[in-house]
Amino acid sequence: MEKRRSDEVIVVGGGVIGLTTAVVLAEGGRRVRLWTRDPVERTTSAVAGALWWPYRIEPLALARQWALRSFDVYEELARRPGATGVRMVEGVLGEGELDGADAWAARRVPGLRAAPDGAGLSARLPLIDMSTHLPWLRERFLGAGGEIEAREVSALAEAPAPVVVNCTGLGARELVPDPAVRPVRGQLVVVENPGIDTWRTSTDASGAMAYFFPQPGRLLLGGTAEEGAWSLEPDPKVAEAIVARCAALRAEIAGARVLDHRVGLRPVRDAVRLERELLPDGRLLVHNYGHGGAGVTVAWGCAEEAAALASR
Repeated sequence: MEKRRSDEVIVVGGGVIGLTTAVVLAEGGRRVRLWTRDPVERTTSAVAGALWWPYRIEPLALARQWALRSFDVYEELARRPGATGVRMVEGVLGEGELDGADAWAARRVPGLRAAPDGAGLSARLPLIDMSTHLPWLRERFLGAGGEIEAREVSALAEAPAPVVVNCTGLGARELVPDPAVRPVRGQLVVVENPGIDTWRTSTDASGAMAYFFPQPGRLLLGGTAEEGAWSLEPDPKVAEAIVARCAALRAEIAGARVLDHRVGLRPVRDAVRLERELLPDGRLLVHNYGHGGAGVTVAWGCAEEAAALASR
């Protein structure tokens, strides 16, 4: 077994939760190694539409706190959009996504107001281009002295450090093991942007979602939320339905050329697991997983809390 250093932390999981947690720990003075099975470009986080808003995450009260802390960070990062991939973008939250937004977010979110058509709320929210943001996080971590190792982990006990932080998302289902973690499948269609510079989300009476997010050089269309579905293969019929729902919101989307199809599995749990666990050999295990469809939204708030738990 490798020799342990008293200030060393191993973070397992290289998605946005793991990377952000690793950054906070490394910048806080810890020696941090990040173990990840996949490079950031192939994680679930890379598929995210990445609009800041708590979605499919519990408990909602805590999620809102984590989200608002993350909002502060993203607002700062949006001053350098080309480097960080974070922009503040205007859009409309459909009524199905509000969830009391006028009460909990109004004091912090700039310009939160009734949409002109009365169908929801207008807001200026962080929209994150994950193809830029994830590599930027990786470089920020490395710049803080962190190390990244490509590792396939079969047990958290394999990590030879006094503190191990479990940010494995859906992988926690087998690794912990924690059967409470389950996939909620999301499918997106990437199209050429026909000139749309705002975002929109909508949920109809049947629960069908539609959203479009303008990212540099493309427009992301969604989406789906299929409970317990594991397939990573895009479904052509689902893709057609996504485009049709989005075109009903903005007609010009109907003729946009399709560039790509994407599928991601949200790591949903009845409640985010963010807590300490003492291992039988006296080492500390910190869990930070189960963020559902809100990993990007709560990443910094959860990372700071996980780092605090790892330092107590």
